[in-house]
Amino acid sequence: MEFGRNFFIFISAMAAAILAIVFLPAFNTILRSSMKSSRVADLVVMNATIYTSDPYFPFAQAMAIRGGRILGLGNFSSLQDLIGHGTQELNLNGKVVVPGFIDSHVHLIVGGLQMERVDLLDVKSQDEFVRTVKEAVRGKDKGSWVLGFGWNSELWGGDLPAASWIDDITPNNPVWFLKMDGHMALANTLALKIAGVTNYTEDPIGGTVMRTTGGEPTGLLVDSAMKLLLPWLPKDSIDDKRDALVRASKLALMNGVTTVVDFGTYFPGAPPELLWEEFSDVFQWADSNGKMLIRVCLFFPMQTLARLADLFQATGRVFSQWIYLGGVKAFADGYVASNSALFYEPYMDEPHNYGLQVIDLDWFHNMSMESDKSGIQVAVHAMGDKANDLILNAYDLVESSNGKRDRRFRIEHAQHLAPGATTCFGQQGVIASVQPEHLLYNADIATKKLGEDRAQRGSFLFQSLLSGNAHLTFGSDWPLAHINPLKGINIAMKRILPGLEDAWIPSERVLLNDALNAYTISAAYSSFLDNELGSLSPGKFADFVVLSADSWETFAEEVSASVLETYVGGVRAYP
Repeated sequence: MEFGRNFFIFISAMAAAILAIVFLPAFNTILRSSMKSSRVADLVVMNATIYTSDPYFPFAQAMAIRGGRILGLGNFSSLQDLIGHGTQELNLNGKVVVPGFIDSHVHLIVGGLQMERVDLLDVKSQDEFVRTVKEAVRGKDKGSWVLGFGWNSELWGGDLPAASWIDDITPNNPVWFLKMDGHMALANTLALKIAGVTNYTEDPIGGTVMRTTGGEPTGLLVDSAMKLLLPWLPKDSIDDKRDALVRASKLALMNGVTTVVDFGTYFPGAPPELLWEEFSDVFQWADSNGKMLIRVCLFFPMQTLARLADLFQATGRVFSQWIYLGGVKAFADGYVASNSALFYEPYMDEPHNYGLQVIDLDWFHNMSMESDKSGIQVAVHAMGDKANDLILNAYDLVESSNGKRDRRFRIEHAQHLAPGATTCFGQQGVIASVQPEHLLYNADIATKKLGEDRAQRGSFLFQSLLSGNAHLTFGSDWPLAHINPLKGINIAMKRILPGLEDAWIPSERVLLNDALNAYTISAAYSSFLDNELGSLSPGKFADFVVLSADSWETFAEEVSASVLETYVGGVRAYP
């Protein structure tokens, strides 16, 4: 197994070296003929190992930038004519440079807000859970809410938390803790009482109020049942959200992320107008006042299609150099850990439960048809194999009705796929928007919930999707996981679960260049941003990251590096 991993790394490094030898001389010739002008670069990056994510010239040694965009790439001598008075020269001594990472799935403002709340993401036991809550309550005024995020019951053996765990330490403070997957929340008894949730409360469509054998609510609310508490939660002010945007953006830059695809503060049962309020009160405000630090591509609830279509008509996809209009999003199912992802076969621990279908297919067909006619991209959350097939079939119907064109429909997560689905992604041109870090949290969950055979056959099929010619794009789902592309690249290449030495489904590992592309040029393509972003190509924005790796071979071998500097539009934005 160790030999296999080393061979895997060796092939990746050799391929990169061959590409550099083959393409760089020809590319330098092209550059010399195209750069005979009086333009002077603002910045020249030199003595670097630049991976461009551009298949026509994958590697360069130097890069010239002017006005926030890339003027040229090649070796240093080919760019000397662009150096003049005022040109800054950045000698990187061989360090690896990559395009600015694009995180293809985040919830930016809620993540920024969560940075100020109770962090439960790495809590590993019931005792630690209770201690964390007890510490959070200390000093709280009576009646004030305690909000938190990120608990994962699988980290302490799978037992779901209950209000009874924390009622005695939160008698005067209502509690609301969202699970790390965003599809379940824990409320204490006081919060349930405030919201009027009792043993007589009916389950809403697409959600569940979990109960004891006696019918009493346990405190857990699944998917759309969470809307029973939403009206009672404290509302974040506009200033809170603006501050959250800044916090989140700085965290992104620290991790080399220069662009995010933001799906907002939205889940089944949440008011769809919330994202439009964030758009106007936060993003537009920040853009108008020079406060944007990273680029964002925004998706909105499908229920608000008409409003987005009007905006598209007025501005087009490019709202500004910082804000792009992505499309609309819907939900097909829930989440595996909550037994609400939709499967063809039942859950092992609930033999009569196949998961939840939270989308009306007739409604979705009509809305996706209208979206497509308006040229608006569609993205759908689908976790289970049946949910993915339902959406793939629905997308196929749209294409049959509206004809073939470049529509780039997306499926978010695509975690568990039925036989043949990976080929369908490629044949239909559907974007598979996946999150590598979810593998760390959910591989064991999938094995427990689905059985080892089903999990091994159909879960996190990164390489199979690539082999089926699917467009694979990577993201984090932050704050449901860490916003850290380098960690995601490591996971996608190694697939080593905590406590294990061997890869989980080793045939699904990907090569370094594929993982990098999934965070760069493929990520840009997945949201129609590839004309402006995603690769270090002449004319595109000069968004790039300087890594700690001293050579490409070292980077490929260790699959480990840290972010030294992040540049947005040719200007250093971190540190």
